[in-house]
Order: sequence, then structure tokens, then C-alpha cells
Amino acid sequence: MAEAHAEPGKLKKTVVLVGMMGAGKTAVGRALAQRLSVPFLDSDAEIETAATMSVAEIFARDGEAFFRNRETEVIARLLAGECCILSTGGGAFLSSRNRALISANGVSVWLNVDLKLLWSRVKNKDTRPLLRTPDPFKTLQDLYNARVPIYAEADLEVPSHPSYTIDMMTTQVIAALASRPDVLEVA
Repeated sequence: MAEAHAEPGKLKKTVVLVGMMGAGKTAVGRALAQRLSVPFLDSDAEIETAATMSVAEIFARDGEAFFRNRETEVIARLLAGECCILSTGGGAFLSSRNRALISANGVSVWLNVDLKLLWSRVKNKDTRPLLRTPDPFKTLQDLYNARVPIYAEADLEVPSHPSYTIDMMTTQVIAALASRPDVLEVA
């Protein structure tokens, strides 16, 4: 039986989910959008649609710098639209330009997942171009260590736990958003 949820209220700003690959930005984002009755958008999916190729193909053909510039353009466009839940790629929040855009036009929520749990989620997936290295765990660990201090600059932090379901994590995010009346008007 599904857990009953109180009506969470009206979203006043776009919620931008940030964090490492495997943090659950897409899964939690979809559930959050459904619970808040707003659209769910994924910046990587929007880039893939515009480019008619995958993120991995863009990285391979045009390089990371090209991809990051397109990513900033897409994030700016999505933030200018209606309030939604926006899932971003793991590297999006590293750009000071993107952090400024998000801060001015939305609210950033860091899904904080520890390295062990991230590894368990991404180790058997071939969809992570940054992990196509001789030692993918070491690569993930290096990315994690470099990115966590930047993710910590997010407006809100929601720690994850291995026992949390997507629904439980979504409830945690809503509770964090409810602490900000400028973001979520509680019903």
C-alpha cells in the first residue's frame, strides 16, 4: 500500500536538483514533479533532444567544453519558463555561471548521497561518459571529492540514506522545500 501524502502546496520557483551521477535526480525529480503537480524536465534530455544525439556522443564529438556551454543555454531557457522540477547533469552545478542562474531564477537542492551508495548505483551502467576510464571507481571518487564542496553551496541539502525509497526521498525534499516559503507555499 502506498504511503498517504498531505497536499504539499504550490511551487513558486523552479526546483533544480543537483548532485552526483547516481544521486537520484531523475527518479526523485519525476516523483517530486508528480507530487507537486508541476512538469519534470531533465537538462541532459533537453540537450539530447536539441542535438539529436546522446550526451556521450556530444562529449565524444565536440568535447566537454562545448557540452557545458549548451548545458548553460538549456538551463537558462528552462529557468525562464514555468515553475518545474529540473534535474541537471552531475557537472552542471560546478559552473559558477549556472549556480548564479539557478540562484537568481530558482532554488537548488543537493541530493547528498555518499560515495559507497553512488558506486552501487552506477557501477554496472554504461551511460556515464565520465566513468569510461580504466578505474571507474577511482574516477567516481575523484569526481566526488572535487564536487562535494561545490554541491554544498546549494540552497538546500537533502541527505540520502541507503534504506530510503524514491518516495521517502521525495518526502524529504518536500520537507526541505517547505522550510522556504519563497519556494513552496504550504497548503
